[in-house]
Amino acid sequence: MSSVPSVVTLAVVGAGDRGTGHARWALDHPERARVVAVAEPRRTRRNRLAAAHGLEPDAVVDDWRELAARGRVADAVLVCTLDREHLEPVLEFAALGYHVMLEKPMALTEGECRRIVDAVERAGVILSVGHVLRYTRYTRAVKEVVDSGRLGDVVNVQHLEPVGFWHQAHSFVRGNWGRTERATSMLMAKSCHDIDWLQYVLGQPPVRVSSFGRLSHFRSENRPEGAADRCLDCAVEDTCPYSARREYGGRLARGEHHWPLSVLVDDFTPEALETALREGPYGRCVYACDNDVVDHQVVSMEFASGATATFTMTAFTEQADRRTRIFGTRGELRGDGRSLSVYDFLTRTEEAVDLAAPGAMDAAGGHGGGDAGLMDAFVAAVATGNPALVKSGPRESLTSHLTVLAAERARLAGTVEAV
Repeated sequence: MSSVPSVVTLAVVGAGDRGTGHARWALDHPERARVVAVAEPRRTRRNRLAAAHGLEPDAVVDDWRELAARGRVADAVLVCTLDREHLEPVLEFAALGYHVMLEKPMALTEGECRRIVDAVERAGVILSVGHVLRYTRYTRAVKEVVDSGRLGDVVNVQHLEPVGFWHQAHSFVRGNWGRTERATSMLMAKSCHDIDWLQYVLGQPPVRVSSFGRLSHFRSENRPEGAADRCLDCAVEDTCPYSARREYGGRLARGEHHWPLSVLVDDFTPEALETALREGPYGRCVYACDNDVVDHQVVSMEFASGATATFTMTAFTEQADRRTRIFGTRGELRGDGRSLSVYDFLTRTEEAVDLAAPGAMDAAGGHGGGDAGLMDAFVAAVATGNPALVKSGPRESLTSHLTVLAAERARLAGTVEAV
């Protein structure tokens, strides 16, 4: 392990919404971390991050390989590239001695995940994977209840991820994660958070999984009569809940100059949005896209203790916080990301657990404090040389990724898969 820095220096690889968001933590905590370099192929994105952090021109490059060729210019690197572009930069920067914060998913195949784990362990550097849900006050409270024994032995868990109808349309129909071959499975792209969270809260990984799900609604055969290829040209747009004009235009009118609108435009003007909806992928009819990822899926899990769990992901909800019920031999836990209660079988009373969680549990709300918690733990681990401060290290993350991969195999083959 290298010498302990007083202020941790960070290089950012990928200045999209996630990379920019993680880097922003350093602006809020200048006494603890400082961004010293950025690599990003999109000029507007890299220049915006460079300006925010006061970077000199020679610290701003368009290709991470150019940054890596300079050797170790920072204590740590934030790898926030697209999902399919994680492996190469992690291998390169780890070999140079950088500690690594890696956006989830860590990689898309078992082989690539194992190569990342081997690389960081061989290099002796800290790896933190962006499983932000592990770092929220809410998660800490849920885990404390489970670990305390108040519920007795956990027998069963029900966990729901209500993706939300417009979020599905934005990210997983029109957006970057709509096609498996272009990105990855829906379960890996969106719900690896949840599979990871369940095994973290329960303190054990599943041993067997099965799964069912499909793309049911966002298909050409469900296209309304009279619908056009683009919402701007559509005669029935005003009756469609997935209208891009209404969704993004409403956000612009409300001054929501952040995700998801920031994915479409760099300039928050009506003219820029009109061009994006006219020419870009986010103005397409949701029934005329090239998407193939599922819009609903269920995963059933069995644990070594004999406990079972079901996880449900569905697009067809108002976007809301995840909802969980944990059933034990002495009590039941009910939580939704913002509130938490425990019902005790002996006293037949229900107690509300105080959370005071900051922000919504989505990306725009900082995942209920999870985004800040992730960076706080990673920077502290690098500053002190103590990898135990990271809750989402290489081995823990490998285990949850193996569970996701097994569940997707089960869905495709109609089998029960060992993890």
